[in-house]
Amino acid sequence: MSRVLVLNSGSSSVKYRLLSGAEHLASGVVERIGELGSPVPDHRAALKVVADLLAAEGLGLDSPELVAIGHRVVHGGTTFTEPTLITDEVVRKIEELIPLAPLHNPANLTGIEVARRLRPDLPQVAVFDTAFHATIPPAASTYAIDQAVAERLGVRRYGFHGTSHAYVSRQAALLTDRPEANVIVLHLGNGASASAVAAGRCVDTSMGMTPLEGLVMGTRSGDLDPAIVLYLARAGGMSLDEIDVLLNRRSGMLGLCGDNDLRAVAERVSEGDPDAELAMSVYCHRLRKYVGAYYAVLGTVDVIAFTGGVGENSALVRERSLAGLGALGITVDPARNVRGGTIISPDGGGVRVAVIPTDEEFEIARQTLLVVSRTNGG
Repeated sequence: MSRVLVLNSGSSSVKYRLLSGAEHLASGVVERIGELGSPVPDHRAALKVVADLLAAEGLGLDSPELVAIGHRVVHGGTTFTEPTLITDEVVRKIEELIPLAPLHNPANLTGIEVARRLRPDLPQVAVFDTAFHATIPPAASTYAIDQAVAERLGVRRYGFHGTSHAYVSRQAALLTDRPEANVIVLHLGNGASASAVAAGRCVDTSMGMTPLEGLVMGTRSGDLDPAIVLYLARAGGMSLDEIDVLLNRRSGMLGLCGDNDLRAVAERVSEGDPDAELAMSVYCHRLRKYVGAYYAVLGTVDVIAFTGGVGENSALVRERSLAGLGALGITVDPARNVRGGTIISPDGGGVRVAVIPTDEEFEIARQTLLVVSRTNGG
């Protein structure tokens, strides 16, 4: 069966996974690229390490069964609204989008450049985090600021975690007997986002122009009054860089209680720690608000799906974030929730509540094969 190599190139790491259909063949991560004392000086060396690791397992990059390489690219802006076969022109356009994702797109591009040099004969596909959210209507994607300014600078809601929301919403719909199922996906990890998906199309999502907006996260604040930024600058004397660090790296659960690991926070909650209790309450309150808002956006909801490291493993978060929503047909069965499994709502409930492990690499591989198939006229 055809194999696809999925690459996720970060600034100092390369994650990889080799798949054959739904079968996982190999995976791993090369870290500390370019760091002092690291044996991996750059991304070319990192991909050489990946190639050597795969070859050691009899799965070398020169295998005739390897038909494509799929690359995760964080930001596609409004230019890329679907997975795209990589060409020199596509690379140039991704470069133009660097101002929208200055920390991520350059690293993604480096991985693409090196992989294309290593296997110039293979089709390579860019799969964008933002693409799944390109179907959001203008009412949800438009910020209420001067539209000339917004258009000139590309200020709008883009959304992120798109491959996860695409995969999980599709799996959630399979749990129903409705092909046009409406799904709320709660992707909860150190980064967290929610989406409202109607019949397979995203109609709203919590992250905005950047991943800072929306839910409370491990170190990010999520939603806050925009004037707080002005206040921190004027009254607090903080520079824009200092505010950036505050909101992205020193806020969220870390800012509230000193821990960004939800497991540690939950343990402290069980011990009666008031700071941890406040942090957990704020976290779940924000989640509940988004569930209610997206119920209103969708009109009816068939499935609420928890995913990501927190969503898949924290029974406490799942219980608290949906508490008090029984009037909407949303309830969690306590025993099922603690025991685990896919369905954690009671039988006969109005809305199925599910725990669905995400698989972003599989989704990237699936989309890569679809592009290659279309390109080859299949």
